[in-house]
Amino acid sequence: MKKLLVYLKDYKKESVLAPLFKMLEASFELIVPLVVTAIIDVGIANQDSGYILRMCLVMIALGLIGLLCSVTAQYFAAKAAVGFGTKVRHQLFSHIQTFSFSEIDQVGTATLITRMTSDINQVQSGVNMVLRLFLRSPFIVFGAMIMAFTIDVKAAMIFVVTIPLLSLVVFGIMAVSIPLYRKVQERLDKVLGITRENLTGARVIRAFHKEEEEKNRFEEGLEHLTAMQNHVGRISAFLNPVTYVIINGATIFLLYTGAFQVNAGNLTQGEVVALVNYMSQILVELIKLANLIITITKAVACGNRVESILDIPSSMPKDQPVSTASGKTEPAEKIMPKETPAVQFSHVGLTYRGGAAESLSDIDFSVRKGETIGIIGGTGSGKTSLVHLIPRFYDASRGQVLINGKNVTEYSLEELRQKVGIVMQRAVLFQGTIRENLCWGKADASEKELYEALELAQAKEVVEGKEGKLEAPVEQGGKNFSGGQRQRLTIARALVRKPEILILDDSASALDYATDAKLRKSIREMKENPTVFIVSQRTSSIQHADKIIVLEDGEIAGVGTHDELLENCAVYHEIYESQYKKQ
Repeated sequence: MKKLLVYLKDYKKESVLAPLFKMLEASFELIVPLVVTAIIDVGIANQDSGYILRMCLVMIALGLIGLLCSVTAQYFAAKAAVGFGTKVRHQLFSHIQTFSFSEIDQVGTATLITRMTSDINQVQSGVNMVLRLFLRSPFIVFGAMIMAFTIDVKAAMIFVVTIPLLSLVVFGIMAVSIPLYRKVQERLDKVLGITRENLTGARVIRAFHKEEEEKNRFEEGLEHLTAMQNHVGRISAFLNPVTYVIINGATIFLLYTGAFQVNAGNLTQGEVVALVNYMSQILVELIKLANLIITITKAVACGNRVESILDIPSSMPKDQPVSTASGKTEPAEKIMPKETPAVQFSHVGLTYRGGAAESLSDIDFSVRKGETIGIIGGTGSGKTSLVHLIPRFYDASRGQVLINGKNVTEYSLEELRQKVGIVMQRAVLFQGTIRENLCWGKADASEKELYEALELAQAKEVVEGKEGKLEAPVEQGGKNFSGGQRQRLTIARALVRKPEILILDDSASALDYATDAKLRKSIREMKENPTVFIVSQRTSSIQHADKIIVLEDGEIAGVGTHDELLENCAVYHEIYESQYKKQ
């Protein structure tokens, strides 16, 4: 939590003025019992109505000034807290953007969403409450005790005993509840994960008629969360009755001893009333302090969770220096021999974080510029893992991946990914317009460039058929488009950039054979002559590739053309036979 407080540095003025105005308000509040004492001992005792009226006006003035100070303090506290929350959110979001797929897989999407929303909201509320009450409440508690000493030392000793006893209760409960609130937030992560899965997979759940099972799973997670919240809530709720018992007991004792003191002439009636008022102020402030501590407890637990994400180092920082294996910096652009492969895998292995065995083993091949490479294999054979190494979504555990003769780790991520256009297995479109989605590939693309990409991707008819054409709205996830339309638009988005390397990761699975063939033909005829990787389950999509790589259990089972592999590779032959039965 301490590391997060650095984001308050731009709000130093507000962080000082908020508690300062709160303490000014508290100071006026501490004067009120003395005014009441004067009204009782002087005004009422002497039946001086003029004096009583003047003191009542003083009390009203103190109340109005206190209100003004309170509103000012609230303004500064809110400004600092909201600004702090905004900065933390920006920093956390920026940090998550630097994560490779490994870190995202490790932490989990549901957890990241919780920390970005619920956790930061709790921290923001904690900062707001601290600025408003953290100094004010102790100030009034100890101020009331000091004011009691100015009235009567013997009576004030009751305050000396009561305040440490209350502090022991408050801080004891806080020590127990902080770890429990951390567990509550972890349970909330799980519930959010179930919710997210149900929302994103709603169609699949309905297709398999699993609504009741998912409801039961959600309710089970919710019951665990509720049970933990009830447990920590009961502990926190124990705070108020205990403080009431202690304070009311102290008030009874104060009235009991005060009565004797008044009879003895050591105290006046007004002074006893003032002491009771000060005890009441302590009660009110300690209840506020108890609620504040609960809020701070939640905020600290949530702040530590946010901090734990910020402490995760990215395995591939965005602004990575361009360096050679020897550690010396080299120019970003280097003249390579004409024979240098466009892409080369040199004995590459990949082990996912936490994985027991390699997902890819000893992958070794090279690709010349302009070649089309087909990648095929059974489910789980490592096809997607292989192509994800090219734009560095993951880093190879061993071996090297080279582009134009240079290790991909020697490029900055921005430079590397400008060279690569990738279309993922799952076609994702973002809320906005078709134009805005296509411009993800190239921010300043002209309308001519956009239509060229759409034509190449066989998506021009999709846009032409929509009202507004390029300005046609796209719903979140592209839900107002069919699966094939989404795939063609995501391919167009990648082609707008005119990349040196184009990766189509099973991105034509929803297209019919004729459209798929037209797409491959148009990409082959591109004047930029990109190096193309086509990952597919269909042999028809890759049989005209210059080279086909067959994967089995993360290893290369065969490399060659379609005809060569039919002759020499049993795995490829089996896949082909399963799709094209001999007549």
